[in-house]
Amino acid sequence: MSLDDLPGELILWILIVSELLVFAAGVTAMMAVQLTDPPGFAAARAVLDGRMAALNTVVLVTSGLFAARAERAAGAGDRRGARLALILAALGGLVFLGIKALEYGRDLAAGAGMDSHPFFTFYFLLTGFHAAHVIAGVAVLALVAIRARPDAVQAGAMFWHMVDLVWVLILPPIYLMG
Repeated sequence: MSLDDLPGELILWILIVSELLVFAAGVTAMMAVQLTDPPGFAAARAVLDGRMAALNTVVLVTSGLFAARAERAAGAGDRRGARLALILAALGGLVFLGIKALEYGRDLAAGAGMDSHPFFTFYFLLTGFHAAHVIAGVAVLALVAIRARPDAVQAGAMFWHMVDLVWVLILPPIYLMG
């Protein structure tokens, strides 16, 4: 397989890989710091509501399905179908952000702040940076939906799938690993 065989533009792949590396570095740093205080990290992690994270996972994966459907529709020349799927994908992003905002409110009310424990510093940085990517992705999907050209839909869907992948990668170390 050569670079010419990759779907989309090379610059988009460079962006996606660089974003994945940034998140991987954050998770690696979190896991390294966790080695200094495993019981403290476990106690801090226990404050989080895994049900909200599970719901957000379902929302983002479903949203990713709509992004893939948009790409398929655009490729078949169905701009109306592509627009609808892009809007549904973007709405999934907004639902994700709403759930995350509720979760943050609950976490802060429980005394979890950026400076309350190193775990929460990483938690808010990683999930907040991810939320910023969700906001950007929602904007991209909305802009792409205006014209729904196949190449633009493909690029928007690729970015959205990266946002999905990042969530799936940060979910275990934040919510599941003890």
